[in-house]
Amino acid sequence: MATPASLHPATPPAISGALAVVACAVMAVSYVAVLYAPTVILRFPPPTSLRTFLHRRFACAAVASAASALATASLLRVWSLSDFADMLAVFGVRKDHLFQAVVIPLLLTSLVYAGSFVTRLWFLASSWGSGDEVEIGCAQRLAQWIQAAVADVMVWRNYVVAPFTEELVFRACMIPLLLCGGFKMSTIIFLSPVFFSLAHLNHLFELHQQGCNFMRSLLIVGVQLGYTVIFGWYAAFLFIRTGNLLCPIVAHVFCNMMGLPVFSSPRTKGAASVAFMAGLISFFWLLFPATSPELYNSSFDRCNCWHGFCNWK
Repeated sequence: MATPASLHPATPPAISGALAVVACAVMAVSYVAVLYAPTVILRFPPPTSLRTFLHRRFACAAVASAASALATASLLRVWSLSDFADMLAVFGVRKDHLFQAVVIPLLLTSLVYAGSFVTRLWFLASSWGSGDEVEIGCAQRLAQWIQAAVADVMVWRNYVVAPFTEELVFRACMIPLLLCGGFKMSTIIFLSPVFFSLAHLNHLFELHQQGCNFMRSLLIVGVQLGYTVIFGWYAAFLFIRTGNLLCPIVAHVFCNMMGLPVFSSPRTKGAASVAFMAGLISFFWLLFPATSPELYNSSFDRCNCWHGFCNWK
């Protein structure tokens, strides 16, 4: 299959590769630095509760995301696009193919968590007796979870604010810049997570402030960085292949909900390990077919966007 660049005769505004890298680095650092602005720069009193603390961070993340979007729009001169929909599509913000953008990445990502699903189902089967008890228990648990989730500020942080702002900055803003900076798609997939990982280095400082010794903090952050790099590869791949920001957002939310995949569990007598391997093999087998650009776009010509796909008939 031809690459997006060869599918589209026109070319987006070009910027230097060095400028693209510098802009991405500044965005990554700014996304973290602005989180400390309320107390360090604005001299606000320390937050009195976790809710207040996170509300401040939500506002800071929104400011950083908006600033990154404006910077990208300026560097790529998206104002020259006559259609507002084309302007938004530069960032992968689109109203078409919503079903594919939600369902396909969700199903694809869930394959990696086959071991996790088996472990949880095994636990549920061993915890509850009859089918009626399982049905009642599931309904009660679901209602309780929804009620608690709406009021839980950590739920908003992990499943709304972080996925949306991080994907906007580290995928929707950075990847178009790097593409227009002349970098190959394969290079961007492996390069962009470096900036994504930089945004998580502040956890080392925060863990140390909480009294965690340096080596333990380094180990915890090291695992986090490894996980964010792997996920960053996947999220960048999704965004480049589909041209739709919703795809990596859905994957991000789902991964935050599931945590690290379960590779094995002694309780399942090897079933979790078999499920994990089967899911992983299926994931890589379906990775390219499930992210084929034809599934997420109407046609491949007369498009002003960086991905070269025309999204509206």
